[in-house]
Amino acid sequence: MIQFAILAGMLVVGSAMLFSTWRLIRGPSAPDRILALDTLYVSTIAQLVLFGMLLDTELYYEIALIIAMLGFFGTVVLSKYVIRRDIVE
Repeated sequence: MIQFAILAGMLVVGSAMLFSTWRLIRGPSAPDRILALDTLYVSTIAQLVLFGMLLDTELYYEIALIIAMLGFFGTVVLSKYVIRRDIVE
């Protein structure tokens, strides 16, 4: 029964990833694209956690943590670039 719930969750998160990718491609402005990229990071993390639960392995949790750290760093750098047009002060 839990496998069906995990698969349903993976389907919902997968559709959220598709919508985020659409907004990333078609976003009218740079902040919209940054927000879509951040949402895509979070959706990827959720998808990896659900996949790790489905396969009952801990490897995917570690990969999700790495993506979370890189996603946070990328969002901060992109936001700083959009605001100041310069990354390094």
